[in-house]
Amino acid sequence: QVQLVESGGGLVQAGGSLRLSCAASGRTFSSYAMGWFRQAAGKEREFVAAISWSGGNANYADSVKGRFTISRDNAKNTVYLRMYSLKPEDTAVYYCAADTWGSGSDLVYEYDYWGQGTQVTVSS
Repeated sequence: QVQLVESGGGLVQAGGSLRLSCAASGRTFSSYAMGWFRQAAGKEREFVAAISWSGGNANYADSVKGRFTISRDNAKNTVYLRMYSLKPEDTAVYYCAADTWGSGSDLVYEYDYWGQGTQVTVSS
């Protein structure tokens, strides 16, 4: 079992930045990959970024590449999403998720555990 708790969301102006955190507990954190997804109102949940168990590999959605950075601190059981140059279209509920079988997929159904989400709102 893995429990995930996100934090760090909020309201920010376009062009601003935020850092999301996701604290994990339960199964050994360094044994599984992690991902960030987001879901805007009325839309399906979409992939944002993922990182391997070691932190050595990361991948991003094209829409955030160059603006967002995913990282993890296995000593603190935490994964981060640093978001820069935020746009109104980044407004969504952001979820962290654990991929306990793979290496950090971009597919929603490959993630086993999910946090409750944190709201990010970017004003124009």
